[in-house]
Amino acid sequence: MSGCAPGPGSACSSPVHRDDIDAPLAAKLVAEQFPEWADLPVRPVALSGWDNRTFRLGDELLVRLPSAAAYVASISKEHAWLPRLAPQLPVRIPEPVALGAPGAGYPWPWSVRRWIPGRPAERSRILDLPAFAQDLAGFLVALMDVDPTGGPAPGAHNFHRGGPPAFYDAETRDALVALDGRIDAAAAASVWDAALSAPWTGAPVWFHGDVAFGNLLVDDAGRLTAVIDFGTSGVGDPACDLVVAWTLLDAPARAVFRAAMPADDGMWARARGWALWKSMITLAAPDAVRWHAESARVIDLVLAEHAGE
Repeated sequence: MSGCAPGPGSACSSPVHRDDIDAPLAAKLVAEQFPEWADLPVRPVALSGWDNRTFRLGDELLVRLPSAAAYVASISKEHAWLPRLAPQLPVRIPEPVALGAPGAGYPWPWSVRRWIPGRPAERSRILDLPAFAQDLAGFLVALMDVDPTGGPAPGAHNFHRGGPPAFYDAETRDALVALDGRIDAAAAASVWDAALSAPWTGAPVWFHGDVAFGNLLVDDAGRLTAVIDFGTSGVGDPACDLVVAWTLLDAPARAVFRAAMPADDGMWARARGWALWKSMITLAAPDAVRWHAESARVIDLVLAEHAGE
């Protein structure tokens, strides 16, 4: 997930039900708009994603269909920027091949991309987590070093990633009230206030915006081989990319990651704020039960680290 807490009442609700965005629909869109690929089999992937539904197209391609209107802007953004970013990064990122148009009852643009082999970076697959953290930091630093001129500023297209976390202040305060008694709301408020008190003052840089295990691909040895899903990318404050420190890394790997990133105490505080906001709104969402345990775990880690400083 990149932007909203899931559920039919959220801002990411869709006039097209996610379950209706299936392989037969993808195959029909391909046949109508790209007849040269009409004979290729279309099949689901194991982890299709939340923002977009993904399907294999033959052995070399994939079809990517936004699951709600809130995610549509990423299609043209990624098509324009991914080819410019790719040559400057140390591992593979998605390669756009074609842009599709609305059709067959599907209301939005969609994309065809090159298939990238690899498996999601679940912790059980990573044999050396500190080495993985070092590689991931290397990727993010390389991304930050790309010339940001003309890049997309934070906004609705990426759920304001890269902007100040204060954009979500009201939502966070509501979650603090809703979760009082389930979490240490006073400690969480302290973490949030620290994030708001450490504004970004640097020049805008490129960031990914959703550095999560499902968007990081690894090989059989658990080494980072690709980073996918740049739908929330942009140029601004890269603190949002540090959230992975609590969602995926353990304490030793987190220390390696922090040392390898150009992150001062203020950036780290904002990163904790981003992690806290997303985990709290997910924990407070009744339709997100399957993510509640993980959200509670991340909140505990963030609160404990902040309390220890």
